[in-house]
Amino acid sequence: MRENKSAAFGTGAIIGALGGLIGLGGAEFRLPLLIGVFQFGALEAVILNKTMSLVVVAFSLPFRAGTISFGQIASNWPIIVNLLAGSLIGAWFGAGWATRLRSETLYKVIAVLLIAIAIVLVLGHDTRAGQPFVTGSAQIIAGVVAGLVIGVVASLLGVAGGELLIPTLVLLFGADIKLAGSLSLAVSLPTMLIGFSRYSRDQSFSVLGRNKAFVLIMALGSICGAFIGVYLLGIVPNAYLLPALAAILLISAFKVWRHK
Repeated sequence: MRENKSAAFGTGAIIGALGGLIGLGGAEFRLPLLIGVFQFGALEAVILNKTMSLVVVAFSLPFRAGTISFGQIASNWPIIVNLLAGSLIGAWFGAGWATRLRSETLYKVIAVLLIAIAIVLVLGHDTRAGQPFVTGSAQIIAGVVAGLVIGVVASLLGVAGGELLIPTLVLLFGADIKLAGSLSLAVSLPTMLIGFSRYSRDQSFSVLGRNKAFVLIMALGSICGAFIGVYLLGIVPNAYLLPALAAILLISAFKVWRHK
């Protein structure tokens, strides 16, 4: 048990550091390890990942208050509400679909989404703030649709969705990248709570009761690792870092696809 706890903390720390380096929670890297290394079933791994993502995001939001105040976040409530209008619905239905899919199918869905995240990571991470892509009613409709897709993906993978939310906030709403990071957390937290609520109705939710210590220790490792990753920002150039992390996701996707 002690070795398992040590492995959970160490793995969490590495994942958190990877996430911190790119300004995310690292849940997209955690999920393949829960499946491949710790041998949890697809749905159980998603539920565990969702739980740990909730813990990390809950800590991250107040930690970022020194850079982006709660007042700045609150002043952008129309953007948050716009995205939540879609993401809450998407999270509910995404979690519902995950509980009904056969394990073999869910593994393949997870693999495809990991590939999509890898592509977004490389192409969308270096987006710059500017003019909103669209305005008025078109922006509202686009925000709801984007939120819907992000909510579904976040629930199916058990992630916060920052890898999709941040480019959306920057491109669709013209938000500054630092502000986008905090706004994405403000959208992610209620979105994950809805998905978590839906998962709690499935019998696989009992995996949390059986692995409480594991969840807390890995989440703690992720939080500690995230701080390390933030301090390492700028040391590793994005030109090398992002392709390397995308390659990790692609390899993980291949292994998850073939997982029995």
